[in-house]
Amino acid sequence: MLSRRLLRVKVMQTVYGHFRGGDSSLQQAEKELFHSISKSHELYHLLLLLILDVRDLAEKRIENGLNKKRPTYEELHPNRKFINNKVIQQLRENRQLLKYIETTGLSWKNNEQYIKDVYKHILDSELYQQYMQSDDDSYESDRKFVAKLYEKVIGQYLPLYALLEEESIFWNDEAEFVVSIVVKTIKEFKEENGEEQALQKEFKDEEDREFVKTLIRKAILNNQDYQALIRKFSRNWDLERVAYLDIVLMQIAIAEFLEFPQIPVKVTLNEYIEIAKHYSTPKSGTFINGILDKVITHLKKENQLEKIVDRE
Repeated sequence: MLSRRLLRVKVMQTVYGHFRGGDSSLQQAEKELFHSISKSHELYHLLLLLILDVRDLAEKRIENGLNKKRPTYEELHPNRKFINNKVIQQLRENRQLLKYIETTGLSWKNNEQYIKDVYKHILDSELYQQYMQSDDDSYESDRKFVAKLYEKVIGQYLPLYALLEEESIFWNDEAEFVVSIVVKTIKEFKEENGEEQALQKEFKDEEDREFVKTLIRKAILNNQDYQALIRKFSRNWDLERVAYLDIVLMQIAIAEFLEFPQIPVKVTLNEYIEIAKHYSTPKSGTFINGILDKVITHLKKENQLEKIVDRE
């Protein structure tokens, strides 16, 4: 379910915590990693549920208007386009989502005020107003609207991220990634799939599960060897003053170079440079690029990267 980049970030966070914590075992670190990934999968489902609760609030508001003693003309003739959205209804009936809710008890019931705030934010958006005025009631139109709603409105609502960070330490810095996965999911919806429409799994496949397991094991078990290699090619740098996160990222990158010959060297290098830019210091990307370039040259010279296939 998670992109390879986010899986790399999860490994980075866990390896960093392992060495900074000082007393956890490899088994504990692995357990923490997989729990963190599971929490991301939970967040994915929680965000899918969000649109259902917003839709139910919209329907409740319509019913309240109809039940007034002196309803206005607008209240007597409500626009039901949003609450009748075919994709939202399909999501409500989705077997995978229903099973997940039944198993976990996941809901927004403790954040009802937030649902109201999101609903108001949606009502005020130009996207919503254009959708409600449109005469196009096709499935395709409904699907495009829901995808854009997550991407352009819900995903840009800053209080969302503040709330999620309060709810779980595992949701810090990753809600934006998960929103993008929700958007991808909605874009893949097909009317003919009905309630059987596939949602994202915790791992795309067993290969992804093995990817993170191998990365964390090798980065921790070969910690001293990898650090020695980093020190060898950072003689002009005082590593004691370098952000420790940069060292962790380079250790994981080296593990990936050596353990995954099917992943091109350039792909791995670019991934960790981008992660460094986002999570570490402004100079981290340049520093990591310089050191890892030298490490790559050394490993190739030692014939340790013979199976790596670079795609230009």
